[in-house]
Amino acid sequence: NARVRCALRPLSAVTMAALGVLAVDAELRSLGVPMHLLPRMNKLESEWAMILEARKRAGEITWYGFEAIKLRLADNTYYTPDFAVIKSYGHGLEFHETKGFWRDDARVKIKVAAEMFPFFKFYALKKKRKKDGGGWDIEGF
Repeated sequence: NARVRCALRPLSAVTMAALGVLAVDAELRSLGVPMHLLPRMNKLESEWAMILEARKRAGEITWYGFEAIKLRLADNTYYTPDFAVIKSYGHGLEFHETKGFWRDDARVKIKVAAEMFPFFKFYALKKKRKKDGGGWDIEGF
């Protein structure tokens, strides 16, 4: 499991470094990302948060929040996007979903949400492997 933090007792720096998250979170903290955003993020989410923070500082976005909004899709069925993002220009609220791989139910939920809420933009972000050139594949819904 990529979720490596515990709210009651943080992991040691050695353990976190071994899991490959120390550098990412240290960079996020140095950029001023609030600590309350970090404990629940996995490594992939933390990497995307660094990109969003850089875009915020560059003036491209005015706000982003991690798991800040829950969308009701049906009775007892909800979709909580990884990030809600407000751009400084353009289409207002966007939802960003980071994935290492897709489970069927997750893909169905984002597609249903995009159909039910056409006034929002939905994006799935999958990190490319270094041997494939790195960066991110972005899929819009």
